[in-house]
Amino acid sequence: MEIYLDNSATTRVFPEVAELVTRMMCEDYGNPSSMHMKGVEAERYVRQAKASLAKILKVQEKEIFFTSGGTESDNLAIIGAARANKRQGMHLITTRIEHPAVLQTMRYLETEGYTVTYLPVDASGRICLKDLEQAITPETILVSIMHTNNEVGSLQPIAEAGTLIKRINPKTLFHVDAVQGFGKAVIHPKKMQIDMLSISGHKIHGPKGVGILYVGEKVKMHGISYGGGQQSGLRSGTENVPGYMGLARAAELLYGHLPQDMERLYELKAYFIQGLLKIEGVQINGLVDGDMSGRGTAPHIVSVSVPGVRSEVLLHTLEDAGIYVSAGSACSSHKPQPSETLKAIGADKAILESTIRFSFSVYTTREEIDYTLKIMYDRIPMLRKYTRH
Repeated sequence: MEIYLDNSATTRVFPEVAELVTRMMCEDYGNPSSMHMKGVEAERYVRQAKASLAKILKVQEKEIFFTSGGTESDNLAIIGAARANKRQGMHLITTRIEHPAVLQTMRYLETEGYTVTYLPVDASGRICLKDLEQAITPETILVSIMHTNNEVGSLQPIAEAGTLIKRINPKTLFHVDAVQGFGKAVIHPKKMQIDMLSISGHKIHGPKGVGILYVGEKVKMHGISYGGGQQSGLRSGTENVPGYMGLARAAELLYGHLPQDMERLYELKAYFIQGLLKIEGVQINGLVDGDMSGRGTAPHIVSVSVPGVRSEVLLHTLEDAGIYVSAGSACSSHKPQPSETLKAIGADKAILESTIRFSFSVYTTREEIDYTLKIMYDRIPMLRKYTRH
């Protein structure tokens, strides 16, 4: 039996998406920059993908830019906007629990002379809007806040933050990393005062190696790659038409029945949490005000700590039973260092060393949850018994 509960790392591609991408690669394989009919046909597909995504986000097609994924989208948004607006100021704001694609980019910009404010979060992983309000100055050119945390599933008050930022300093740009949120929530950038939005295809049952960056038409920013001038010069490089179409199709499939899918995931999450709490000492991280339904957090992420059992030991124990989970962000899972997110929410050493992440998808079933709980009931007492003290 194989049970995949690591969907925050990547997702299984929808069969319809795989078929579409295969056809695009084998039959409709033209380069959109070519002037012959194969190229014209490919360019038509690019416009089709943009139109589909623009409709979901309620933005203009010209505001959709394709990238290689979430990391590039975050880098392009932050570096491109910071460099283009440095005459206005050199102050940036983000949070302590951002994805490395944001945190490492911010730290890089510090070496270029920018100053960065890293907002703290509470025990559930959420920022305080008062902290954000106090951090914004006339020199603040960019705020970057993730929609959904990839480790504990905390949801940030994005719409409220957008309104606050524009009220205090209308010139300050607002970037949102929605890599974990897109496909699980309705996100309309213009309504939420978002200037730039990052999305990744492989998190929503689309192909790897493709993402998008929404850039509002009035946003001033520079490209960070140089070449043939594709995508209005903001992101040069031969366009990945199969990837674009695959991402767009995956988004269409998810948003076609989003409310029903998310309700089912929340029900699964609550069921799983209640089952986990039957294990002595287990802690669920990131819940809002102790709400064991998990409704105040993302529908697909459950961060679980089992004090007395090291993360990697429990991960491989579950793997031996055919259950695949993560010990943290897959983007840094090969680097044995404490989670910045867990430290930011106040986790002690025992929690830092004993946390694993379960993340669901539309494919996750109640039967898979029951089997996972059974394995944990059977194995955790034994693992604790043999843990060294």
